[in-house]
Amino acid sequence: MPASPATRSSPCDTARVRGPARQSSALPHTFTGLAEEWPKFNLYGSNLVRIPPEIGAMSSLQEFTPYTSYRLHWFPCELTRCPSLKRSTVSTRALCGNEKLRPPFPPLQPGRAVTADLSLDDVDPGKWGTTAIRRCSVRDRSLGGAEIHQAWISLPVATDVLPLLVNACSAACLQVLPKPPEDYVQTPHAGGPGLAQPTADYA
Repeated sequence: MPASPATRSSPCDTARVRGPARQSSALPHTFTGLAEEWPKFNLYGSNLVRIPPEIGAMSSLQEFTPYTSYRLHWFPCELTRCPSLKRSTVSTRALCGNEKLRPPFPPLQPGRAVTADLSLDDVDPGKWGTTAIRRCSVRDRSLGGAEIHQAWISLPVATDVLPLLVNACSAACLQVLPKPPEDYVQTPHAGGPGLAQPTADYA
């Protein structure tokens, strides 16, 4: 029986990476201008290595599917700002700190950085995890003229626990982050091979 008009999925309802774009390793920071009102974001089998923090502007996002995007090992903390996001399908064994294997988190910049020393629209993703750092992940305010405090934290997002990169404007912002679930590192941290994690399920 065909779906009713109320339940039928429209091609315009889903932001989907296809064709040559599927082979790209990064999305442009302007992608949410196209996908802001779409309830589904399908990244199945993509070659992406990072998601820009602007994903937090997708206020209508209900379903996020980066399944089999095996180069995505973490996500921006701004993903927690999507108020309608209820469903996710993620290849969890590819994620940093996942409870089955506990792969390490990349080491972050130690301490704090002064934004006066950076061009916030053009930073090295190998050092900062993104190509631009414009706003605080916690308070959503401009980082211009502020400090940057980076941290990792593992939090529930939709139906998964995801490793999230936080770019905060102060140490106080890191202190107000939610507490991670049991069996994950319980505080924001800087990652690196020396990080003590709970024992892996497959240890």
